[in-house]
Order: sequence, then structure tokens, then C-alpha cells
Amino acid sequence: MMIETRRNFHESLRRLEEQTLGGLDLVVEALDRAVEAVQFQDVELAQMVTADDDRIDGRYLEVHQGLLSLLARQAPVASDLRLVAALLHTVRSVERMGDQCADISKLIPLSGFEAPKDKEMLDAIARMGLLVRAEVLDSRSSFAERNVDVAGDLLRQDAEINSLNRAIFRRAVEIGDNPDLREWGMFMVLVARALERIGDNAIEIAEQTVFVVSGLFREFPDLPNTAQGKLGE
Repeated sequence: MMIETRRNFHESLRRLEEQTLGGLDLVVEALDRAVEAVQFQDVELAQMVTADDDRIDGRYLEVHQGLLSLLARQAPVASDLRLVAALLHTVRSVERMGDQCADISKLIPLSGFEAPKDKEMLDAIARMGLLVRAEVLDSRSSFAERNVDVAGDLLRQDAEINSLNRAIFRRAVEIGDNPDLREWGMFMVLVARALERIGDNAIEIAEQTVFVVSGLFREFPDLPNTAQGKLGE
């Protein structure tokens, strides 16, 4: 009876992990649409992103309640408890990523249906979108495979995202005297900030990978040589 109970517990935990990581697939879909909507000033596509955020919110609630229910029914051993804690943190990061995608989409109609555009800023945002997309997918694979090397490499990827975020802000300051263009530029600064935050949440998921593997929680900025296989030491 005890063996069967533990087997059911681990099966439920496995399904909840799959649901959590599946939420990152929903984030990637929302991110792709949000960046495309920015590039083409596509208000209808932006509205789809906003509406679809309910799916990510629903995933968060489903997993969160499922994990709490597991804890109420079982007394997990150390490694299982570590995974439950990591999944609670990870699914919250997933929900925040969805919110950031929705925030980007909400900025598009505010910036005007025929908003002025600056190619340099749009190119930088497109590049940020690709990098953030890669970070989200890598955070997913790092957790699924318990791969601390992939987790550590996210810090390197995040450096370019942060650099582009700063470059977009500088460009907005220097963009010129046209008030409509300057206003649009400020909206793009907010878009870049939201993309940067999605990347930060991917980093937090990667940190949870390290926690599950090693049992120690350490923030990546505090770790030297994180991309060189030293995360689990």
C-alpha cells in the first residue's frame, strides 16, 4: 500500500512538472506573437496575446493548486520536497512571463495605429525577442534535463539582452525632436523592459534547476564561472 501511494505521488508530481514546463511553451507562443505585433503594429494580433494570457494564468492556478494538494496528502522526502518548492517558484515565473507578454501587447494600441517607426529600435527589439525566446527554451530544457551547464549559460545570454535594453533606451533619448516619434520611442523602451524581465524570469527558472540538482539556492550573479560546470559543486 505504501509503495503504491508513493508511486501515485511521483506520477502526480511528474505530471505537474510537465504542466509547468508546458506553460513555457505557451509563453514562447505569446512572446513570438507579441514581438511580431510590435514589428508590424498589429493591434489585432496584440489583442490575441492579451486574451490568451488567461491560458497561462489558468495553467499557473492548476499547477499551484495541484502542488499544494500533493503537499497536503503526502509528506515528501527531501528531494521530492525540493522539486515541489522549485516547481512552485517556476510556475510563478511562467505566470509572470505571460503577464510581461500581455503588457507588451497592451502597449501597441496605445502607441498609435499609424505610429512612427525607427528601424534601429525595431531591429534591436527583434534581436531581443530572439534572445529572450532562446533563454525561455533553454530554461525549459535545463529544468527538464536537470542540466546545470545549460542553466549556467543563460547568464551569458542575458548579458546581451541587458546591453540591447540599454541601447534602446539611449536611442529613445537621441531619437530627435518629432514629438510623435519620441512618444513612440518611449513605448518601445517599455517593450524592451518587458522583454528584459522575461529574460530575468528565465534566469530564475535556471536557478531552480541548480536548486533541484544541488539542494542549494544560489543566485547566478553571485556565482563565478557559472557556465563552466561549477553550479552543482
